[in-house]
Amino acid sequence: MEWRDSFLDLVLIPLSLLLPMAYHAWLWREIRLRPLRTAAGINAAARRLWAAGMMKDNAKNAVTVVQSVRNVIMGSTLMATTAILFCTGIAAVLSSTYTVKKPLSDAVFGAHGEYMMALKYVALLLVFLFAFLCHSLAICFLNQASFLINTSGCLIPSSGGDPSGDGGGLQLPSAREYIEEVLERGFTLNLVGNRLFYAGVPLLLWIFGPLLAFLSAMVMIPILYNLDVVDLKGHNGCVVSANKSAETTKANGTTGECAHAV
Repeated sequence: MEWRDSFLDLVLIPLSLLLPMAYHAWLWREIRLRPLRTAAGINAAARRLWAAGMMKDNAKNAVTVVQSVRNVIMGSTLMATTAILFCTGIAAVLSSTYTVKKPLSDAVFGAHGEYMMALKYVALLLVFLFAFLCHSLAICFLNQASFLINTSGCLIPSSGGDPSGDGGGLQLPSAREYIEEVLERGFTLNLVGNRLFYAGVPLLLWIFGPLLAFLSAMVMIPILYNLDVVDLKGHNGCVVSANKSAETTKANGTTGECAHAV
């Protein structure tokens, strides 16, 4: 009888987790192969151009850099605070002597025993803890990127003159790439933290039954697809750089994959 009660949970909950994971695996592949077909790829390219422009004339753009990065940090701070508040509330429920399954026992489809309810809350706790961790790391990387961009004049050798600078700089030839990488890591962690936060929605509805969790996961996939994929007519989404042209093997008569130059 206990196994029959858990049948829906054993079938629908793994599907609710595997479908979003498969979607994000596909999205990661699209970002790698055709970045300009995805919002994440376009935003990453725009951020690199923005960082290069800010570093080119940093004396005038220093305040703009601080204000722009601060806005993103405020969003990450809000999400991190919300995630840790969820963790605190779940921990309070777990440590409470009140049996939370009693009011739901007649309305929940699937298993609703003490072990299953504890599993639901622990899964929620882990998801929001990882979301908090990603947002916290994003704040650290974004703060570091703000400092690096505003000190890029000392880190990046000037095109003319003595490469040793004015005597006080570090003069790293690859500093531009490093600064852009630090900035990109901050935004990537912010994106991962947001997606983990969204993953908490099906798990939150799992408290009321696996059917709601499965339906919410199914609804979220088309919503995320419309947010992530950009339909550019006449463009295959490949990147063309100044030194290397993005090649499509379709033009060579094979498949339609795209090898882009970053």
